[in-house]
Amino acid sequence: MSSPTPMETPSRRRALARATPMTPATQSADLHTISLLVRDAPGVLVRVAMVFSRRGYNIESLVVSPSAQAGFSRMTVTCSGDVAILEQMIRQLSKLVDVVHALDHTTSDRYETEIALIKVRCEGATRRDVLEIAEHFNAKVVDYAPESVILRVYGSSEKLDAMVSLFSPEQIVDLVRSGKIVMARALEMT
Repeated sequence: MSSPTPMETPSRRRALARATPMTPATQSADLHTISLLVRDAPGVLVRVAMVFSRRGYNIESLVVSPSAQAGFSRMTVTCSGDVAILEQMIRQLSKLVDVVHALDHTTSDRYETEIALIKVRCEGATRRDVLEIAEHFNAKVVDYAPESVILRVYGSSEKLDAMVSLFSPEQIVDLVRSGKIVMARALEMT
């Protein structure tokens, strides 16, 4: 099994997936955002990941962080696959001992964001172009070096995808993305 290349990002995998013909089984394979509230206990992450693995779902991103309540954590999972199977998986996730609740936020009213660090090779004349792109996307330069800069940008996944697409593969030395985090709007449960 080959490992992904350093430049293979979820957005590039999605672009490749869109380029392949869709069969009835994959027509509803859009990205889904699932939020879980779990007890802070050893092995919870493994049990949650196994539910996805058994059903053949690929986890695009996974973010785990403390919740507002002590002793609990929030998991945000971005994945793709068939909607009918996803509904079964959410029911299975809800039945896990340490899972308080699991919700699909794909179609709900929500706020979501992501953060990325992008190391861009830029020397001489190209540095100005890179800094103009950074300014346009409200990215902050967090490190200057003679041949590169590190940019920190946050926003929607589409915004990050758009910014990354403006750089050539030769310009991007390294790319780290946090994965999507989500919160339901108003007083809805996340």
